[in-house]
Amino acid sequence: MLGNAPVKSHHHDGLTIEGYSRAAVQTYWRVPELKFGFDLGAHPWDFMGTRTWLLSHTHLDHVAALPLHVSRRRLMKMEPPRIYLPAVAVDAVRNMLDSFVRLDRGKMPCELIGVEPGDEIELTRELVVNVHRTKHTVPSVGYIVSERRKKLKPEYLELTGQQIRDLRDAGTEITVEKRIPLIGYTGDTAPRGLDDNPEFYDAKILITEMTFIDPEHRKELIHKNGHMHLNDIVKRADCFNNELIICGHASTRYTSRHAERTVRKQLPGMLDGRLMLWFD
Repeated sequence: MLGNAPVKSHHHDGLTIEGYSRAAVQTYWRVPELKFGFDLGAHPWDFMGTRTWLLSHTHLDHVAALPLHVSRRRLMKMEPPRIYLPAVAVDAVRNMLDSFVRLDRGKMPCELIGVEPGDEIELTRELVVNVHRTKHTVPSVGYIVSERRKKLKPEYLELTGQQIRDLRDAGTEITVEKRIPLIGYTGDTAPRGLDDNPEFYDAKILITEMTFIDPEHRKELIHKNGHMHLNDIVKRADCFNNELIICGHASTRYTSRHAERTVRKQLPGMLDGRLMLWFD
C-alpha cells in the first residue's frame, strides 16, 4: 500500500471537510460533495479527482504540490485542473510550471485564473464564490462559497401553479435569488482578514488559522507576519455565528496535545462545541 499525505475528515450537515494544515509544512483542504478544494501544499492521492482549486496565496506550504496535481491529472488522462489564485501571482506560477515542463519533459496543462478582492466566481449554476482581501506577507485572498437558490417572490405565494406559469411565460420575474454562505476560507491571515470581511462570521462552516498558541509570543510580530494567535480568536468569540469553526495551521513548535490543552484552557466551551482544532 502506498503511503499518503495525512488527511483529517469531518462531516457536517451534508458536507465533508477533508484536509490538513501545519504552518510551514503543508496546507490543503477540499469539500468533495462540492467538487473543489483550497490550497495545494501537498497532494493526497484521493485529491487528484478534484479539478477546481481556490488558492489563497503562493507560499510553498500552500502551493508546492500544484505541479504534482497538474502532472498527475495529465498522466491519468483527466481534464486539466482549473486553478483560481491571486491575479498578481498568475505569471510567476505559470513560469514555475513552465520550468517543470523543461525539467520533466512533460506538459503541464491547466487553467490559471487570476482573481481580485471583490470578484465573484460562478463555479456552477448553484455555487458562487466571492473573493475577499486578507492580510498576509504576500498578496492573499480568502473565499466564501455560497449556494444560490431561487425563491418565489412573496407577492406570488398565493397564486395557483397555472397563474405562476402564465406570469413566467409573459416574461415576469417571479423569483428572487437567495444565497446561503456554506464555506468560508481565510487562508493565512492576520486578524484584519476577519475584521475587514465580517461575512466570514456568517458562513455555515469557517476554515481559518490559529498559528500561535502560547501567551509569550508577541502579538505585534504575529500580526505583522500575517498570522493569528489564540487570543485573536478569544477576543472575537462573540462574532462567530458559524455552525462549525475549523482552526488549523498551528506552528510546528507545538505538539497537538499541548496546543489543544492550551486552547481548551482559554476557551473551555470550545465556542459552544463549534470549534475544532486540526493540529495533529
